[in-house]
Amino acid sequence: MGARLRIFLSKEEDRTLLELRTAKTVPQRVQDRASMLRLNNAGWYTEDIAVHFDCHRQTVREAINRWKRLGLGGLWETKGRGGKRRYSETDLEYLEQSLENEQRTYNSKQLAQKLATERQVQLSPAHLRRVLKKRG
Repeated sequence: MGARLRIFLSKEEDRTLLELRTAKTVPQRVQDRASMLRLNNAGWYTEDIAVHFDCHRQTVREAINRWKRLGLGGLWETKGRGGKRRYSETDLEYLEQSLENEQRTYNSKQLAQKLATERQVQLSPAHLRRVLKKRG
């Protein structure tokens, strides 16, 4: 077992983390990380915090290390997570204009093929259907 990972918070930092933990507009993960930090400051071991939050010990360690390295900004998710869009807003506008201006009707497979041939955008028919449905 390595050295104990421990942080010490000032009164201002502790108050800020308490406010984050109870804020309604803050994502749940950020609230959990704020609580993890406060519990660590109160003397809890990372293993106990992990059991309390039903997560892995490494998750707690990463939250503490990000706090040490980045401060308050380390509580939020970093940009660049998740898959990137393969289409742009102009591609969807192009499809909508095509549907309005042309006399024929298209199904999702035909629309996906139209995007692939005319705009070099590869989307599955199912994904394209979900995207268009969200747009209304």
